[in-house]
Amino acid sequence: LENFGRLGADNRFLSSIGRTLYYTGLATVIPLVLGLFAAMVFHQHFPLRGLLRTAYTLPMMATPVAIALVWTMMFHPQIGVLNYLLSLIGLPKSLWVYAPDTVIPALVLVEVWQWTPLVMLIVLGGLASLPIDPYESAVIDGAPSLDLFRFITLPLILPYLMVALILRGIDAIKAFDIIYVISSGGPGTASETINLYLYVQAFQFFQIGHSSAVVIVFFALIVALTLVLVWARERLRW
Repeated sequence: LENFGRLGADNRFLSSIGRTLYYTGLATVIPLVLGLFAAMVFHQHFPLRGLLRTAYTLPMMATPVAIALVWTMMFHPQIGVLNYLLSLIGLPKSLWVYAPDTVIPALVLVEVWQWTPLVMLIVLGGLASLPIDPYESAVIDGAPSLDLFRFITLPLILPYLMVALILRGIDAIKAFDIIYVISSGGPGTASETINLYLYVQAFQFFQIGHSSAVVIVFFALIVALTLVLVWARERLRW
């Protein structure tokens, strides 16, 4: 009980909760939007569609640590390729993971690159199962393409989007490997999520009782998030 009581007065722990929710929100919503867009594109028929689909899904096949090491080099302020690309289009260089204000968005960029294909595959499965009768009726009535997407496609694939949202939300809230390899929670504690805070307390400071209390709170947070997402999915059943 004393360990749980200490958590309420631990500003570092409370800040890690905020950073975790911030990271989870970005790493969930952005892949959802981009994955939906990619699924709509790859659902169309065009040359080399199968090859491009395969190439698009390759990032999620790689191991997270290998991805993190490659992106660490790309994020380097002096020799990184990302700042070189920014200079080509006349934009100022960024410190990426070396500045407190940009470290979490930069880490989210890695998550987006790796896991947007997963959302695309889930939505593609939904698009492939949609009936064609509503589309034929709407086209006969003269509905434009935007209305077809807004009033037919989007409502029908919402259950699939909710599945993708649940998978991405649960995965993002417990992210550890990419953050640890690239920034180790830094600079300072600017990217220290609950997972990294837990690791530091347990395996660097050896505060086993304190870290065990953190685990329980973290578990409760994941369960609460999961229940909310599952409830939302049940409300969107056909």
